[in-house]
Amino acid sequence: MTYTVEPGSRDGADHAPHLWQRLQLVEERVRRAVAARRAGDPDPDDPYRGLYLTPAAVARILDEPGGPGLPAPEPAVPPAGSVLDRLAVGFGLSPLDVDLLLIAVAPDLDSRFERLYGYLNDDLTRRRPTVGLALELCGHTGMSSGRFRLSPGGPLVEGGLLEVAEADRPPLSRVLTVPDRVTGHLLGSSVPDARLIEVLGTDTVDPTLDTVQVQQAAAAAGSGTGHVHLRSLGGAPEGLAGAALRVSGRRPLVLDAAALARRRGDLPSLARAAAREARLTGSGVVVGPLEALPDMPSERAHALRTLCTALSGVPLFTYGSDGWDPAWAALTPVTLTVAPASPDQQVARWRDALERTADDASAADADALARSVAAHRLDAGQLRRAADTAARTASLAGRPIGPDDLRAAVRAQNGAGLARLARRVEPAVGWDDLVLPPQTHRGLRELAVRSRHRDQVLGQWGMRPGGGRGRGVIALFAGGSGTGKTMSAEVVAADLGMDLYVVDLSTVVDKYIGETEKNLERIFTEASAVNAVLLFDEADAIFGKRSDVKDARDRHANIESAYLLQRMESFDGIAVLTTNLRANLDEAFTRRLDIVADFPVPDATQRLALWQRCLGERLPRADDLDLAFCADRFELAGGSIRACAVTAAYLSAESGSPLTMRQVVAAVAQEYRKLGRLVLDAEFGPYTAQAADGI
Repeated sequence: MTYTVEPGSRDGADHAPHLWQRLQLVEERVRRAVAARRAGDPDPDDPYRGLYLTPAAVARILDEPGGPGLPAPEPAVPPAGSVLDRLAVGFGLSPLDVDLLLIAVAPDLDSRFERLYGYLNDDLTRRRPTVGLALELCGHTGMSSGRFRLSPGGPLVEGGLLEVAEADRPPLSRVLTVPDRVTGHLLGSSVPDARLIEVLGTDTVDPTLDTVQVQQAAAAAGSGTGHVHLRSLGGAPEGLAGAALRVSGRRPLVLDAAALARRRGDLPSLARAAAREARLTGSGVVVGPLEALPDMPSERAHALRTLCTALSGVPLFTYGSDGWDPAWAALTPVTLTVAPASPDQQVARWRDALERTADDASAADADALARSVAAHRLDAGQLRRAADTAARTASLAGRPIGPDDLRAAVRAQNGAGLARLARRVEPAVGWDDLVLPPQTHRGLRELAVRSRHRDQVLGQWGMRPGGGRGRGVIALFAGGSGTGKTMSAEVVAADLGMDLYVVDLSTVVDKYIGETEKNLERIFTEASAVNAVLLFDEADAIFGKRSDVKDARDRHANIESAYLLQRMESFDGIAVLTTNLRANLDEAFTRRLDIVADFPVPDATQRLALWQRCLGERLPRADDLDLAFCADRFELAGGSIRACAVTAAYLSAESGSPLTMRQVVAAVAQEYRKLGRLVLDAEFGPYTAQAADGI
């Protein structure tokens, strides 16, 4: 039989003509083996051959001398660059290994070998080569050293190219099988192992990478163990890893650490499949972020040891926000630090992603859109997904991408980790909704400016050096209840295009010693990883003053405050603390604040504006409504005015008539009683009787 394939054939045979030539050699060996077997068989045409042994056959087997029945063939060296040559180089195969692999894969390429192997095995039900038959076809005996090429430590089995099945049988009777992925690779298929599909990540291209840094990472991967750990300080380590591998002439095989964590029970087999895929395709492996692996130190160490052991000898990049723990692997990798992208680099990344995604966006439009979200911290994968989401959202609406589309897409990239620890608020207010004194308003604007340019000022310009200080922005909003502190935090978040997360103290404070600090650490860690504004409402409950130590409770309370002082120094996010009593906060916290905004009780002019805004334009009003009187006489904070407006609206809805002054006065009186204030003639004037009687 001659294997002839026309150029351009669809079965993939033209991918490796040398493979088919070698398969012909396997066929010739099988022909000789069959001929030798038939020559010594007294009844070669017995239809039940292979199903039983006659006494004469048993005697003949006992009389047969040991040793190979065929002469040892000359080992054929695969042509340089062929699929077999690349396989031999990638897995360290000897010529004998290549022959054994071809003998094992033959039934998967030509079904006739199944019947031939069944005949040679003297068992028609065993249609694949056994260890003994494969060695015989290669001119070796079961007592030769060649059998150890099929041991678990041999390159064929250890590399996953060959599997020795039926472990309960004697070694020479065990069957050799070739995994489908290896067969597919020999035929030119690039589809990875089905087990890897669910854990594969996406290779990202970063147009802003420094060439020197890429060359350094490539050199590190090509030396020593070939393992490089990229410690990210807010940059794009996955893009650097991919670029370094491509510079070295390799493709990146990206493994998603979060997906690996979900499949932790299958991790050993996944690691072996990834190592085989990398060697088959000449790739390097990229794994991260390591924070997505199991939280328990022992589980994370076990997972990384499993990966590093399986991927030994394969260029490996791991990345994460933490340094490499020596307990994670027997050999410590080279560690490189990936600095955060500068504002200009972030704009360039956004521009590149938008130009790849949005066909209708000109370079100028892409630049303007990129600058509208440049303050958001996203890795390369999140940035690309956000650009794609924004493009599809705008396309469905039949319009070009706008800043609001991009901001919404960025918010959608936030994980659910912080949502489990704090209440998420999607901002629905803007600067025009605030009624505040000019000085307070300026403080809020400054908070937005600091948040938007913190990477440039604190990172690129290094204006907060040393001491492990983060690039966070922390503000304190101090003022009475209802003066607009929470709403102002929502406005700042809306201006930045971020969500607001309100920390629920019930999920933070714990009666057990040390648990409160653990809860706060989880909140700070999650908040640093998302693009959001973190709001600690009633912050004096946990940011209170330290006191003299009189008992164990005082000591542990001071430890909690000391932890918060240290954690605020290294915080990388945006946080707002609100308090009704600024004097209750520890002075050490005040030093660490970037912005302090006071929220006084509004004056008469501000109260009039608040009444107008809270009642809105859609609520019908009667002619006797005198909001100027309400603003002048009733000294209420914005929150109380809003409560009065809502109560008056309910009264108006019940009466079925436009809102009257009587209904407003009744609502104010109700709010006074709620606040524990007296209804006085000096304040209510001609409406005192109506306020006293109610509605």
